[in-house]
Order: sequence, then structure tokens, then C-alpha cells
Amino acid sequence: MACDTAFRIVARRHLDALIANQEATSNGDPTALHQMRVALTHLRTAILFFSPMVEDAIRDEVRDELKWLNGELGTVRDLDVAVDRIKALNKKRPQILPAVGAWNEKRNDGHRTLSRMLNSVRYRWLVDQTSGWIENGPWSTKRDKHAEAERAKPIGVYTTDKLLEWEKALIERSRKLCKMGTKKRHRLRLLNKKLTYSIDSFEDLFEDKKFAKQKAALKQLRRAQRSLGELNDGARGEALAEELKRGGVQTEVRFLKKNREKRLLKKTAEAYCKLNKLK
Repeated sequence: MACDTAFRIVARRHLDALIANQEATSNGDPTALHQMRVALTHLRTAILFFSPMVEDAIRDEVRDELKWLNGELGTVRDLDVAVDRIKALNKKRPQILPAVGAWNEKRNDGHRTLSRMLNSVRYRWLVDQTSGWIENGPWSTKRDKHAEAERAKPIGVYTTDKLLEWEKALIERSRKLCKMGTKKRHRLRLLNKKLTYSIDSFEDLFEDKKFAKQKAALKQLRRAQRSLGELNDGARGEALAEELKRGGVQTEVRFLKKNREKRLLKKTAEAYCKLNKLK
């Protein structure tokens, strides 16, 4: 399969998933919001993965608008996760009950704002523009030899090289995991997610024997992703709590205790160690 065909298959798949969850997300469904954000991250990753091939005058505009959408979805998703955490703790600590109402109010406001955005002209334009660009963007009709060669390159060759490049970068960064602050750890998580989602996206386009190493890597990447995700959720919860505190709402909740943080960092480091040993 040529790279241009593979890109269209993968990008269309994730754009369709994004669109499929729009209505339920507009109606305040947190599960649909999560699925919409996952589809969006897959789509953005596919564009980055094929960045040299799909570079054109429209790509940057599409990329910027998808980044905007990700920010809108992410803000409300963070609130959903934080509220779920507080409610779970509330079963053991009823004294934090007054804080739940304030958090729910902030989350409901976020969902209402998000609903208006998902029904806006800007969002509809983004979907239409992205759809047209995937299928028939200027990238797909460039006539110079280099561009034509990139589109025709076998997906197996391109994917193997690209995944190896990202994996080496991830392992190199992971060596400083225990010394990382919240921001650097978040960037490591994003690189982990890009590699994980790329393998996910291409898994069904290859014969099993040609994708065996990537499937083995996927197991360790997902382990690291779960731990890094919990670390990130904890950091985001603390930041939101500080924001509400400035507004007069006290939330006596520790979203991530130190002992739990240490265990998660250890699990992540172990996953990367096993990933590095794969042949």
C-alpha cells in the first residue's frame, strides 16, 4: 500500500470517529467527549506522522484549528476526570461534600460552553475543511518528483523507519524520567501517546509477522501510558483545585499522593526498560 492511500484510510477513520461522537458530546455525555478527544488525538498524530508528505498551504491551517479543538475538549475532559475523582473520595470523606457542588457547577458550565462550540460555524467549517483536505488537498496533487515519490513510497518501509525514530526519541527522553517536572513529564507522555496511537492506527494494515515487534512494543507503551496518564490527571486536578481556591472554593483533596506518584513513576520506568530490550 502506498503512503497516500494509508494516510487517507487512517485519517478518514479517525475523522469519522470524531464526527460520530459530536452529538452525544454536545448533550453532555462524558464518555463521548473522551472518545471524541481520543479520535482527535489519533487524527492529529496521523497528520504529524505523515508530515513531510502532507505539507501544503492548507495543512498548517487545519493543524492549528485541530489544536484549538483539542484545547476546548481537553478543558472539559479535565473537569470530568477531577469530579469523578472527588466523588470517589467523597464516599470515604463526607466532609468534602460542599466542594462537589462547586466542581459540578464548573463542569456543567464547561459542557454548556463546549456544546455551543460544537454547534458553531467554526466547528462545522473545521470538519468540512479537514475532510476535503484529507481526500484532495494540495499535498495530493504536487507534481514534483520528490512529492510523487513520497506519496508512492510503500507504507511498510516508511512506517518502520518513522516508528523506530520516535521510539528512539522516547527511550532517550525516558532516561531522565525521575528528574522530570510536571511539564517535561507531560511532554514525555505526549510522545508516548503519539507512538502508541501510530502503532494502533497501522496495526490492521500489515501482516502479523511484519508488525510483531511493534505489537510487542505496544504492550509496554500502554503500560507507560496508563501510569503517565494518572500522573497527568493528578497534576491537572491540583491545578484546577488551585484555580477554584482563588475563587473561594476549598477542596480538601489530594489528587495524587506522594507514595502513589512514586509507584507510578516506577511502573513507567519498568515499562520503558522492557521496551528498550525488545528486538
